Amino acid sequence: MNNHQELVCIGCGVKVQTEDPKELGFAPKSALEKESIVCQRCFKLKHYNEVQDVSLTDDDFLKILNKVGETDSLIVKIVDIFDFNGSWLPGLHRFVGRNDVLLIGNKVDLLPKSVKPNKLINWMKQSSKELGLNPIDVLLVSAEKGKHILEAADAIERYRRGKDVYVVGCTNVGKSTFINRLIKEVSGESDIITTSHFPGTTLDMIEIPLDDEQALIDTPGIINHHQMAHYVDKRDFKVIMPKKEIKPRVYQLNEGQTLFFGGLARLDYVSGGRRSLTSYLSNELNIHRTKLENADELYKNHAGELLTPPRPEQIEEFPKLIPHEFSLKDGKMDIVFSGLGWVTVNEPGAKIVAHVPKGVNVIVRKSLI
Repeated sequence: MNNHQELVCIGCGVKVQTEDPKELGFAPKSALEKESIVCQRCFKLKHYNEVQDVSLTDDDFLKILNKVGETDSLIVKIVDIFDFNGSWLPGLHRFVGRNDVLLIGNKVDLLPKSVKPNKLINWMKQSSKELGLNPIDVLLVSAEKGKHILEAADAIERYRRGKDVYVVGCTNVGKSTFINRLIKEVSGESDIITTSHFPGTTLDMIEIPLDDEQALIDTPGIINHHQMAHYVDKRDFKVIMPKKEIKPRVYQLNEGQTLFFGGLARLDYVSGGRRSLTSYLSNELNIHRTKLENADELYKNHAGELLTPPRPEQIEEFPKLIPHEFSLKDGKMDIVFSGLGWVTVNEPGAKIVAHVPKGVNVIVRKSLI
């Protein structure tokens, strides 16, 4: 057995120590006997889904991205197609150096059947360019269901040209699940890296050897403070993050009506005659319709109870909802609530105000459907 300095947890990549149960990387001495060592945090996460808060700072993440930029490698960037903007790593293009970036959109299994994959890929290419990144290719996968993982493995093999591969992404995009699937497809081993629906599961770089002396390196999920997930209680992740294919919900709205998406966001339909709007949000999220003139009052009195999440005890802390006004002149448009999904407005000529927590993105795009 080598000295304890060398030991790392195979679940999250953090150095293992046996001194302080409160600090990262703690494992009981008995765990060191085992062939593959798992720290207590990963053990609890895997077996009890208990989450422990993690002490990585934004500076830690910047250091990691800097390291990646100094290498000669292929960078695989994973985004959540339901939260494209919220799960984008701003400034990644400054760190990649001369390395190629392969962009992979995860969670394609959640899209309604009516979304055409090619349309989505073109939109992702276009949006990446606008955000300053020119990926070598764009792929869609479902890490959860194992869809298109083989295509992704082939693409990585093709584009890495014998170099190391660094996988980067925000928290909650399914990065570790993706890597586990990849390893399983390629080597038959399963669940090497700790995964959960809590942000920030991978704490340090984890190296997975490839067959030619190179490695696939999983980097920690980077916290993007604009993600809607940061504003909900962990217990409510399952409400806002779809687990199954999204069922479109259609609303016939008159002018001056408002839809509340839990208490996390709202859409005011100001003018444009009677029309239908279709929402593509998690099936679990409660949508409440009311008159625009009553909306402020309703929110003041019922956020945290009728309008939840957030939970009652979070209301004090919850950021103010900020209005964003849109006049939709073109045909079918989507109003995208970062981290929740989108609402499609079918005909031009609508005036809409979308309200989201301060810091969260709301954008308009040509409809994907």
